[in-house]
Amino acid sequence: MAVQFRDYYETLGVSKTASEDEIRSAFRKLARKYHPDVAKDKKTAEEKFKQINEAYEVLSDPEKRRKYDRLGENWNQPGGFQPPPQWGGGQPGGFRWGSGENGGVEFEFGGTGFSDFFEAFFGGGRGRSAFGGFGQRGTMAERGSDVEADIMVTLEEALHGSTRQVSLRRAGSKKTETYQVKIPRGVREGQRIRLAGQGEAGERGGKSGDLFLRVRLARHPDFSVEGSDLVHEVKIAPWQATLGDQLIVPTLEGSARLKLPPGTQGGQRFRLRGRGLPGVSGQRGDLYVVAQISVPKKLSEREREIWEQLAQLHGREKSG
Repeated sequence: MAVQFRDYYETLGVSKTASEDEIRSAFRKLARKYHPDVAKDKKTAEEKFKQINEAYEVLSDPEKRRKYDRLGENWNQPGGFQPPPQWGGGQPGGFRWGSGENGGVEFEFGGTGFSDFFEAFFGGGRGRSAFGGFGQRGTMAERGSDVEADIMVTLEEALHGSTRQVSLRRAGSKKTETYQVKIPRGVREGQRIRLAGQGEAGERGGKSGDLFLRVRLARHPDFSVEGSDLVHEVKIAPWQATLGDQLIVPTLEGSARLKLPPGTQGGQRFRLRGRGLPGVSGQRGDLYVVAQISVPKKLSEREREIWEQLAQLHGREKSG
């Protein structure tokens, strides 16, 4: 099964020399536009949202971005890209990356939210057998290899739980195997969902390996995740910080009011209890709203006069 190259820079609409801030800004803009909760055509938006997330997953990580840039330089070379041993991060005795020879893949997944290109070069793959010896290997039953893939889980799914349909097709096979996968409420980044006996078949009567789906929380345009807590950055004007204000802030379940007190400082955090993700105990974490004071870049003549009057007044108070 050949792997189709994904141009992540084109997906986000940025140049190959784009800075981290430019990549982050492009992701947030596109993610807000195509988030399934706000888009009219939910099916098209959902697919686009996954593509945007996948691109950001790679380009926002300096190490993955370097690997991707090296990959892109060689992708169209005769014979395709030939990664060096353990290029994908696999270690002896652990999982290996899932790409076969000449850019092929050993497993083709569907419904995980990630493309085969991502799985082949940045995802899981095929594990080594847990059983079998050396001198007796030819006669003993040998357990089949485990298979690992990444599954993209939205924060909304982590909040409520869901059931996903995931398909798997093995190299050289025309048969597609389909599984109903339960995404548990409160699932965490890096958590593995195990489908027992759904890995590679064993040899000489050995048991089949397992299929593991490793959770990767989809990046959200409004929130970052800290354990079971969510963090939202909100830009406020200097006069809002000085005088205080009432803000409407987003949550995973709509919006909420936040009272901004007079004298708010840049970087100050405000907590909305119980608006985060479910923790290990099942109790929800909190939503922290971080105030970022946005200073206007351009002022009208009248605005400049007012700021100068404030500066003079503040100077007299300090000298007095």
